[in-house]
Amino acid sequence: MSSYSFKTCVEACQALDESCPNKECKFWINYEDDLNCANIAIEKNGSMTLREVAKRVGCSFVRVKQIEDESLEKIKNVLAEDSYL
Repeated sequence: MSSYSFKTCVEACQALDESCPNKECKFWINYEDDLNCANIAIEKNGSMTLREVAKRVGCSFVRVKQIEDESLEKIKNVLAEDSYL
């Protein structure tokens, strides 16, 4: 999906105040309050706690924390390999 079509999709959902029907979209989340769109959730709420993220993606806080820890470790390793640390 190009950035133009994504932007149009988000704008359409917001203008119509309707949840996104495209469950195949990589930004689709099962959270009606944010129109089923992760990007709308971020735009609407700004920074969110791990518990808020877990609620939106439908998994436990612990799992979101595990994913965060794994991601940070990967970033640390990449930076270390590139001699940035």
